[in-house]
Amino acid sequence: MKKILCLALFLGLLNAVEVESFNSKDEVVKVTIKDDPKKIAVADFATLDTLDSLGLGDRVVAVTKAQNVDYLDRYIKDKNIVNIGSVKEVDLEALMVSEPDVIFIGTRLKEQYDKLSKIAPVVLLEINYENGTFESTKKNAKTIAKIFNKESEVDAKFDEFEKRLDKIKDSANGKTAVIAMVSNSNINTLGNKKRCSMIANDAKFENLAADAKTTHGNDASFELIIKLDPEYLFVLDRDTAIGNSGTKKAKQVLENDLIASTKAYKNDKIYYLNPAVWYLSEGGITAMDEMLKDLENALR
Repeated sequence: MKKILCLALFLGLLNAVEVESFNSKDEVVKVTIKDDPKKIAVADFATLDTLDSLGLGDRVVAVTKAQNVDYLDRYIKDKNIVNIGSVKEVDLEALMVSEPDVIFIGTRLKEQYDKLSKIAPVVLLEINYENGTFESTKKNAKTIAKIFNKESEVDAKFDEFEKRLDKIKDSANGKTAVIAMVSNSNINTLGNKKRCSMIANDAKFENLAADAKTTHGNDASFELIIKLDPEYLFVLDRDTAIGNSGTKKAKQVLENDLIASTKAYKNDKIYYLNPAVWYLSEGGITAMDEMLKDLENALR
């Protein structure tokens, strides 16, 4: 009997894959997952983006539906996919009902890692801004690719992305920029250590408000933007990203007589970023493609 159990265990390990993840304490852990799992639970839009890009969407059995990204809308609307809450708080009972082979989460659910691991193996994927958005996205995509035997496909995509990024760097190098996030008619400047830092760290624009260190940036004003007077003004409309209706669009807030005095306005270099991509699904393959497109279009 013991020999049969050992053989079953051995065969199970042969049909498994091991990847690196992080636990709730930020420790690197090895996660063993059944090779090429068929039932996936996703509580992270960047991962859902990558799975969709790799043609693995039909394996998604559970997803967080409290938020939405337009190009991933079909997963939210599909009644056969279990709703497991939000990217901040998972409905554990609903998750158990879906019986996943693997669970993917993002940074916001890090504290629930141990609870979720009791249901199925958990892979936590996040952006390490110190290493750069591009390299983190590539690393996360390769982790997913390893689980589903899609390595060559991911390598090909990122080889093409890297060529595009190199051209962007050549064009952006030496050009000044301010990255502004508009929310409820308020303006924040974003720095080089959190959201949208790809513009400076990867694309090599000189961020004139690089001192902002938090995810939502520093409080700012029209007067500050005039004082900094960037060549490029990149704008992220948070309200549009999260579907906050009843508020002014970023363009209505920013394009006024004061901003009209800046170099960015005079030279038609105010660029409105794809809000859902930069705010909700940063770190996915399709998101990376769209982010590169935004930068390419801004530099034309």
